[in-house]
Amino acid sequence: MIDGKGNPNTSQAYQDAIETLFPVSYALKFASKKTLGKDYVVPPLEGLWWGTPKGQTRFSATDKALWSWTSLMMVPDFISAEMVLETIASVKESKQPPAIDKVRFETLEEGLSVQIMHIGPFEDEGPTAENMHAFAAEQGYTLTGKHHEIYLSDFRKVDPAKNKVVLRHPIKPAAP
Repeated sequence: MIDGKGNPNTSQAYQDAIETLFPVSYALKFASKKTLGKDYVVPPLEGLWWGTPKGQTRFSATDKALWSWTSLMMVPDFISAEMVLETIASVKESKQPPAIDKVRFETLEEGLSVQIMHIGPFEDEGPTAENMHAFAAEQGYTLTGKHHEIYLSDFRKVDPAKNKVVLRHPIKPAAP
């Protein structure tokens, strides 16, 4: 995981996070194969997003400069914290990605969540997210935690109209 703030379209910190997470994730995959004899597919890039004030569960595209985010890539349960730290040190020495000193290893536990697939440009996510929020409310839940996105397409390479993103949000039963 790497934390940051600002508009993902213009933030150098966001670009640096992406340019760091991919080499660490692939180096970890190859270290696992070599050291543990276990291979796996590197999972997609993910993002946790929240606005101001802290804990705001809904935010608009007009305030992107105020967004806070955590970019992350999951690893299998058989990967130890020690292996991650060793891999980070190795990648730092060999490739020197820009945000390597900001990488941390942490368990993400969201609990019960609601999710929906969005296909298309990120700028068009609003109505899809609102549909997800409305569905949660109709089912008797309220949003909690941070907005979560799982990027099934590599947005650096895919036509924005073909982006596939799982929009996800932790929920809890609404107060009666």
